[in-house]
Amino acid sequence: MQRDLEGILVVSVEQAVAAPYASSRLADAGARVIKVERPEGDFARGYDDLVHGESAYFVWLNRGKESICLDLKTPADADLLSRMIAQADVFIQNLAPGVIDRLGFAPEKLRAANKRLITCSVSGYGDDGPYRDLKAYDLLVQAESGLSSITGNEHGAARVGVSVCDIAAGVTAFQGILQALFARERTGLGRHVSVSLYHALSDWMNVPYLQFVYGGKRPERAGLNHPTIAPYGAYECGDGRAVLISIQNEREWTMLCSEVLGDATIATAPRFAGNTNRVTNRAALDAIIKIAFSAEPREAIVQKLERARVAYGRVSTLDDVALHPQNRYIEVDTPSGSVRCLAPGAVFGGMVQEFRPVPALGEHSESLRGEFSSQKKASA
Repeated sequence: MQRDLEGILVVSVEQAVAAPYASSRLADAGARVIKVERPEGDFARGYDDLVHGESAYFVWLNRGKESICLDLKTPADADLLSRMIAQADVFIQNLAPGVIDRLGFAPEKLRAANKRLITCSVSGYGDDGPYRDLKAYDLLVQAESGLSSITGNEHGAARVGVSVCDIAAGVTAFQGILQALFARERTGLGRHVSVSLYHALSDWMNVPYLQFVYGGKRPERAGLNHPTIAPYGAYECGDGRAVLISIQNEREWTMLCSEVLGDATIATAPRFAGNTNRVTNRAALDAIIKIAFSAEPREAIVQKLERARVAYGRVSTLDDVALHPQNRYIEVDTPSGSVRCLAPGAVFGGMVQEFRPVPALGEHSESLRGEFSSQKKASA
């Protein structure tokens, strides 16, 4: 396992997806992460029970952490959290707006007491602006950010199939914390990192935003077709399975016509010359491609696409994904047994990483209470 952050202590009062994503990546990098849960537990533990009794979300986002249950409304537990934070390098929280301040753990107060502390707050809409006090969940922000207006097809809007706003915020928080840790090496001082689901996702919305504001282009919901490039979309083959192709330049377009569609003259037809014309005449172009693709099963079409060096991707079902030959896997222990997960995207130096277990609710409560209580006695 990569231990680049070994010696870094992270205390995270977290729930759901966004903050746990950030802290899980810190744990993967070797940091010690103490996950503070309410007595009944992070509610993500109950999202489902499909991983032999465990929640898929919780298994994915909580490996390598220590779990302690605290009731922060009680003085004893609030005092224990204070002692933990006094020793911490990073404090993360994503409670509802204003809650962490009311509990007495406002980030600016914590950093005044510990100049090296890095604090990170993950919220729905940020620290200011008219929506700052709103609760926010992933699908709500998919709608509010405009993502749903460009996702779906001609029949209407659709949800992105994973929690993309939560994940965007978690990735952004992880990035911000790493940057703050690096800056602290130079300055000796911590800083506050503020991340919101809305702003993390709105950054990702910059292309449609810029196209609309500066070019007057309102992207249409295109399903599995690219809104501004053609042909760039999914086509059903003769066996009912689809393949998605992407044409990025005229050389690829010419090769598609001659080697896959079987008619080189299509490439030079005026209505298909250049991407702009192909987008304008997309319906006619799609009809030609559909006839060619429907004549053979998908793997035969894939072989033609490979020979023509045309980029493609099979439209995989979850059955396909579960057996995908390109998958990398990791083994993670959970309270109910070992789980094989899809591996993180980054590989460091070709090394196979090992990952620490997913904690049971309050698994480390007793040991952590003893550790931080003894620190108090030792310093008294």
